Amino acid sequence: MIQLRSIDKFVDSKYQRVFILKNINLEVKQGEFVSIMGPSGSGKSTLLNIIGMLEEPSTGEFYFLDEPVHQMKERRRTELHKHHIGFVFQAYHLIDELTVYENIETPLLYKGVKSSERKSMVADILDRFGMVAKKDLFPTQLSGGQQQLVGIARAIIGQPKLLLADEPTGNLHSDQAKVIMELFKKLNEEGITIIQVTHSEVNAQYGNRVVNLMDGYLVESRPEQLA
Repeated sequence: MIQLRSIDKFVDSKYQRVFILKNINLEVKQGEFVSIMGPSGSGKSTLLNIIGMLEEPSTGEFYFLDEPVHQMKERRRTELHKHHIGFVFQAYHLIDELTVYENIETPLLYKGVKSSERKSMVADILDRFGMVAKKDLFPTQLSGGQQQLVGIARAIIGQPKLLLADEPTGNLHSDQAKVIMELFKKLNEEGITIIQVTHSEVNAQYGNRVVNLMDGYLVESRPEQLA
């Protein structure tokens, strides 16, 4: 599903080149659940943003669903992102002026889904997430855990093949974090490929692979090696 070959990400200043990622080679198969770990500043979020087509690598090759992303024009990358990738953020990134219902519906509007179909899809996901009673509330009226549930609902409503999560439980207490991680586990069992960035070894155990980043370099291990 995903192939990264010799990916570098660097920033050039007047006197030197600073590498954020160096010679990243990574393959992720359909249906995997991969956890990316590493200290702050190691390049985790940058790697996730490259996979999510929010950033471009400086050099290297990136294939998504066998298509060469590194050769694509921006419009084609945007289309791929819109139709196949869902993103969950640590800070939720909900739109405060929109209700729960409207926040979840937003990706479907971008995709041009018909009104009747949108209503059905949003109703189904509200029911699944147990949030029917909260559909008319605004994000500021929800707890952190509830806001993140809305963020996940919004990310998956378009039925993406790939779900990317950047520290998805970073702002939640342990009980809320467990609810979110159990939900990710269930989504993965249903066939969604998941890549998460996390500082938590507990959360990393939910994945079937762990990718460690150190100073921009990649080292892989298995979840059982963390135990």
